[in-house]
Amino acid sequence: MNVLVKLEITRALRNKKYLFFTVLYPAALFLMLGGTLDGTTKVMGTELTMPAFYMVAMASFGALTAVLMGNSERIAKEREQGWVRQLRLTALPGRGYVLAKTASAGVLSLPAILAVFAVAAAVKGVRFDAWQWFALVGAIWAGSLVFAALGVAIGYLARGDTVRPVTMLFYFGLSILGGLWMPTANFPQWLQDICAWLPTHAYAGLGQAIELGSAPHARDVAILAVYFVLFTGAAAWLYRKDSLKA
Repeated sequence: MNVLVKLEITRALRNKKYLFFTVLYPAALFLMLGGTLDGTTKVMGTELTMPAFYMVAMASFGALTAVLMGNSERIAKEREQGWVRQLRLTALPGRGYVLAKTASAGVLSLPAILAVFAVAAAVKGVRFDAWQWFALVGAIWAGSLVFAALGVAIGYLARGDTVRPVTMLFYFGLSILGGLWMPTANFPQWLQDICAWLPTHAYAGLGQAIELGSAPHARDVAILAVYFVLFTGAAAWLYRKDSLKA
């Protein structure tokens, strides 16, 4: 499994599209959305300033891009090209394949997180204590594994010619409704009630709590844990189902 993880990481780092859309793109969005806003204005429904709010939001969005978009499309193409069929001939078990894909995608989310943090600190002067910076990186990275598992599931759910629109539906739907593009306090109350149960809403909540000097809320951690179990279970089931067809 370790060999597969290394292979996945090496292949992704050689991909120029990965470097742009997962590392540079979120940092540029931060400058567009939060970099031009007043550093003292508080975001509606929170005690965070605009730059601090969008720093966590765009770091989370960048990690989401790395693990969701990359995993789903890559797996769908590998299925069509017969690479997954070849892996089944090795000693690698199905759970090892799912975990390897999830782990490698999680590692690839780190550059996106660090790039947004560096831009926020350098351009907008965002400052936190050392423990908060480390906690933010750890929380956002760990939370990204939930969406890495979702990417694996989508890769086995959709075919190569349909995987992109299916992924984009999840990608933009979860990003917008989860509060990564704008505060959910701007939504109608009935929509806020729905958004509160989405994994991206809980994901953003991890970093926001740390920025305010407290530990992530137990509810957000629990929601992400439940979604992680659901997504990994779905990925494993779809992998076994695909194996029976092969």
